[in-house]
Amino acid sequence: MKLGKKSVKKLKRRIPWIEHVINEETAGDLNLESPRPELQARKRSLCLICRGSRRLCGRDRCPAILKLYSFMKTKNAVSSNKMIGSSPPGVFVGRIGYPYVYAGPLVPPFIGDTSLFDLPEQWLGKTAEDIIEFRTSLIRGKFRVNVKKPWRNEHFLNETLEIALSRSPVDTEVTFRKKPSGRILLDGTLQPMGPSAMLEQMKIGSSKTDFKIEKAYSDEDLRSEEAIFNLYLSGIPVSRIQRAFSVGAFGIKSQRRLVPTRWSITAVDSIISRNLIEKKVKGNNTINEYRVYEFNYLGNRFIVLLTPSSWRYEWIEAWYPGTVWNPDGLSIAIGGDWEGYKGRTTYASLGGCYYAVRLAVAEFLARERKQAGVVAMREIHPSFITPLGVWINRESVREALKRRPVKFNNLCDAIEYISRRFSIGMDEWIETSTLLKEALYQEKITKYF
Repeated sequence: MKLGKKSVKKLKRRIPWIEHVINEETAGDLNLESPRPELQARKRSLCLICRGSRRLCGRDRCPAILKLYSFMKTKNAVSSNKMIGSSPPGVFVGRIGYPYVYAGPLVPPFIGDTSLFDLPEQWLGKTAEDIIEFRTSLIRGKFRVNVKKPWRNEHFLNETLEIALSRSPVDTEVTFRKKPSGRILLDGTLQPMGPSAMLEQMKIGSSKTDFKIEKAYSDEDLRSEEAIFNLYLSGIPVSRIQRAFSVGAFGIKSQRRLVPTRWSITAVDSIISRNLIEKKVKGNNTINEYRVYEFNYLGNRFIVLLTPSSWRYEWIEAWYPGTVWNPDGLSIAIGGDWEGYKGRTTYASLGGCYYAVRLAVAEFLARERKQAGVVAMREIHPSFITPLGVWINRESVREALKRRPVKFNNLCDAIEYISRRFSIGMDEWIETSTLLKEALYQEKITKYF
């Protein structure tokens, strides 16, 4: 399918917590301090870049997300303004109105083992309906808090922090000011979440603290980047690190802040992957063949191409017409972003999914003790009915890399194979890709040796 001409959308954007929570020098690819970064996308691909959060179309609310509400109805799970349930454990920190945001626990209206409800590392293989069902059963209790001065709402904050540091479900009793509304939260970065209501009171039962996370929390001189990477190396699931980071559990005491959940997900993926690349991938020998890995899930086809080169990475997504981020298009919406050996100095245009996949491929290469060029691609079909969060990219690529690859001696054969696995023509992928075009068309100086 032929796509329209490229368009450029300029967007002034800034992540204000970087200067407080993460050292600007080491923030690297999350550094948005440059005043006017440019986001480039092909025509009809702005939804792919925006994903309902940047409002690039100029509307106050995302039309694609609003259309999904008509397909998904949430029952009033709570019949009154009081509720007792087992938090998975789960918490949520909003971003609207920053630095004054809404934060609080995620609690279902029943007691039991709800640990799966907030552990995306174990969701692979579940249906979209399964994931939506147990996610929308989580009620978001909310209290207003200044992320820079959270102690002003000490009671709610301490209870929420205790939930966030737990390694198992926490029985929680909440009283809301009003009965929770029926509206749910859908987003391209976050997992779906159920109705919400302002908290009046909150009590929690005994919790089983994750001692590794508690140790990092107790160390008030340990920088947040070090805490995050050390916890990852010790085997703590990424989602659990993201949750603790969002409630200000890491970092030098005077610099600790609550971090909106959306930002904490991307920041943790970025910090871990960058440290893996710098400390455990670069400097290794390169692979000596071309490898193609594949995994299909919920209307998504993921293909990862590894090439025999030093570290470089690219992520490309292609959405069919009628899919979430291409709802009204008549042709494929496709976009990508990349980095070379030295990494990034600006935020990736495709947002959190870029960093989630980078983490998956970086940890794979670190385990292999190899170095490679990576082109990761995702083809999304209309059967993918709703955004489920960036976890689906990280976990699907992790699964793809566990499987036996198809190996080739040259790039052309690998591309020919990939073209038979994708429905979209390979010309479209190559046209969007920086690394593929470079490998196919740019002459190397070694040719003349």
